[in-house]
Amino acid sequence: MPAFFRFRWGWALMILALLLVGGCGKGKGSGPAPVQLQLPPPPEGETAAQNKQEKGQIQVVLYFADPSGNYLVPEKRPLPKVEGLARATVEELIKGPAPGSPNLPTIPKGTVLRDINVRPDGLCRVDFSRELIKNHSGGSLGESLTVYSIVNTLTQFPTIKQVQILVEGQLVPTIAGHVDVSSAMTRNESLIKP
Repeated sequence: MPAFFRFRWGWALMILALLLVGGCGKGKGSGPAPVQLQLPPPPEGETAAQNKQEKGQIQVVLYFADPSGNYLVPEKRPLPKVEGLARATVEELIKGPAPGSPNLPTIPKGTVLRDINVRPDGLCRVDFSRELIKNHSGGSLGESLTVYSIVNTLTQFPTIKQVQILVEGQLVPTIAGHVDVSSAMTRNESLIKP
C-alpha cells in the first residue's frame, strides 16, 4: 500500500476514535445528579481534628427523650462514613439510646425505615412503616418528641433544611393526633433540654 493511503487511514482511524470517545458522555435524559449529603460541622469548641473519630467514621447527633420524657437530649454516636449517611443515622435513631443510657427512645418499637430521599432543594422525605402510628404511646408531648427527634436529627446535616414524614409512602395528618406532619417541618430547638 502506498504511503499516501496509509497516511489517510491513520487520520481516519484517529477521527473515528475521537468521535467514539466524545459520544460517551451523559445524555440529557440521565436525570439530576444525586445529592451529596454534607457532613455536620464539628461541635462548637472542637476542631475537626479533635472531633475526628477512627479513620472512616463520623460522629452524628441523635435526639432521644430525657429520662423524664419532657425534653429531647442529644446523644453522639460514631457511624461509618457511608454514601447513605442520612439512612444510617435514622436507622440508629430507630435502634434507640445506647445500652445503659438513661434516655428514652422516641421511635415506637417495630418501626422500620422504608425509604429516605434528600432532594437538591434541601427537603428530606423519610418514609416509615405503619408501626410509627400503630405502636405510638400517644400524648401531645410524646408525639412532639417523636416528630422532632426525627427532624432535629436529620437537620444536623447542612444539606437538609426541611423534613417530610411519610407512613407507608403516604402523607399523614398526624402520628398520634396532636402534631401536624402533613407538610415539611424545620428544626425545633425549643424541645431540646437546656
